[in-house]
Amino acid sequence: MTKKDSLHANSVVVYWHDDILAHNTGSGVFEDVPSPLLAFQEPHPENPTRILNIKSVLEKGPVSEHLLWKVGRHATESELLLFHTKTHLENVRSGDLSGPVRLDGAGTVVGPGSWNAALAAAGTGVVAMQDILDQQARIGYVLVRPPGHHAQPDLADGSCLFNNIGVAVNHALAQGLKRIAVIDWDQHHGNGTQEGFYDDDRVLTISLHMPHGSWGTNHPQSGAIEEVGRGHGTGCNMNIPLPYGAGDAAYSDAFRQVVIPVIDDFEPELIVIACGFDSNQFDPNGRSLVTMSGFNRLCQQSRALAEKHCDGRLLLFQEGGYAVTYTAFCAHAAMEGCLGRGSTLKDPAAYYDQPAPGDTRSPRDILDMWRQEVARSRKKYCGN
Repeated sequence: MTKKDSLHANSVVVYWHDDILAHNTGSGVFEDVPSPLLAFQEPHPENPTRILNIKSVLEKGPVSEHLLWKVGRHATESELLLFHTKTHLENVRSGDLSGPVRLDGAGTVVGPGSWNAALAAAGTGVVAMQDILDQQARIGYVLVRPPGHHAQPDLADGSCLFNNIGVAVNHALAQGLKRIAVIDWDQHHGNGTQEGFYDDDRVLTISLHMPHGSWGTNHPQSGAIEEVGRGHGTGCNMNIPLPYGAGDAAYSDAFRQVVIPVIDDFEPELIVIACGFDSNQFDPNGRSLVTMSGFNRLCQQSRALAEKHCDGRLLLFQEGGYAVTYTAFCAHAAMEGCLGRGSTLKDPAAYYDQPAPGDTRSPRDILDMWRQEVARSRKKYCGN
């Protein structure tokens, strides 16, 4: 892979490591423990099949000629400690040795093989980030599991062991970057990434998600508009809760009316995307009805933002997405969006998007409410 090829505007570098497949989450009632009442248990939704299907569609679909593949590596302990505490690392490692165990008492399973898979996921993200910094890639897609955006500095959560984005972003900050924007369009609030950078004015975190709120002591963040950052980080966290059934139009409008103005004000040197596909219309773990076309549009909007502010530097990390077949087609549409073009694959489950009833707040309302909360928090924490 030459520097000229990897920087070409019509290429995306996809980062992969086989060890991510070693993480075995078992089976049960969706992501919960097995039930003795059932004749058959189902695989935990965060399993290798979803990632292998994405890989297969990307390798065989029409976007394949525009993809360059690169193998990552395991993260070092010092790299993990850029975001996580040593105690957290030991909890994950001990679960690998003694498991399977559920670190959060719910769906976050750790067992033999999980440690190496999590190291591979985080380390492959660092490799991708370094390539971006070294101008060996302009657009990168880190196709890994377990996902990361729920993992907090000292807690595993939501099937996430290490925060792959958090580790990579802190690596970039250590290399001298001063302003990085993280946009998270996974169906669920990116609480771990928010927590890790809540006091940091160098990282703007924006999350678009369904309004699920807090789900326990391991996930105390609510994802509400009022969570705007703290101290020096006040105004550098933005939550955009969207109504259930929001669909393509709501996501695109929220991006256009809210995300883009905030990114324009922040002027990042790099844009990172927490690229979850569980907001798709068939996902068993989401309710937002986004289609292939919707993800394609989000990626086209992200590419345009990166070209405007970051010399085109854009790095996507795979997060959720549990509809085993449809997620793969959404990923293909997303990669074509990153290339600045529409989706060329026929949607195998085409759906005509309809506006959702119920929530009357417009994206502009959300932006105004967020700005009000920022002003109040700045006065509280900063005295101005």
